[in-house]
Amino acid sequence: MQHYFLKQSAQLGASVDLNSDISRHWVKVMRATPGDHAEFVDLNGNLFLGQLQTSTDEKTTVKLVENLDSKSEIPVNVTLIMGLPKQDKADWIVQKTTEMGVSEVIFFAADWSVAQWKGNRIDKKLERLQKIAAGASEQSHRLKIPTIKYEKSLENIITSFSGRLLVAYEEAAKQGEKSELCHQLGEVKSGDNLAVVVGPEGGISPAEIQLLENYNGIKVGLGPRILRTETAPLYFLAAVSTIIELNS
Repeated sequence: MQHYFLKQSAQLGASVDLNSDISRHWVKVMRATPGDHAEFVDLNGNLFLGQLQTSTDEKTTVKLVENLDSKSEIPVNVTLIMGLPKQDKADWIVQKTTEMGVSEVIFFAADWSVAQWKGNRIDKKLERLQKIAAGASEQSHRLKIPTIKYEKSLENIITSFSGRLLVAYEEAAKQGEKSELCHQLGEVKSGDNLAVVVGPEGGISPAEIQLLENYNGIKVGLGPRILRTETAPLYFLAAVSTIIELNS
């Protein structure tokens, strides 16, 4: 069943006019006809079963006929703080971490980032990444679309974050650290804010590690292997799901 996000609040029994993007995909691409059903999430995260009523070149209307229940969201708010990766890896990271339940992705210009986002192109990059997140949220039947941001300064990000701050640090893996990630995730409770910092291809610099430790960042290893920058967030989110979500 198709899954779409409405741009307004809604209630059971209401008739809603769909925007052109949803209408085009559902009616033109998926060839929905009156009487067909799809899932719709309103701005408040409420999930409905909607039935297509009418579709013309001017307007497509759906009636919300049933409240649906969903457990598709991880019970904690996970923020990925990601050093800028090279090439188009940001697209892939946003898509896959969205599928795995991330709440927010904040890219930052790390000390050892090779990639640079120039000021006149940042807004367009974020707009494209936000669309990727929206598409991945529909595909994975989530109840919310992650927010995608960019911040040049790591310190600006962590000073405004309130919650448990973890640092995926490859030196911890090299030194044989095994248990800290499990220990930290085991202490997280439903509704908590959790963030993980992942470095770019060059890793996290000593200065950044010192900064993160000054703000109570806790270094954790992600297993005994050294992971690529685009793989590390997926490992982390899989661990969050296994330890926090599947055991709850």
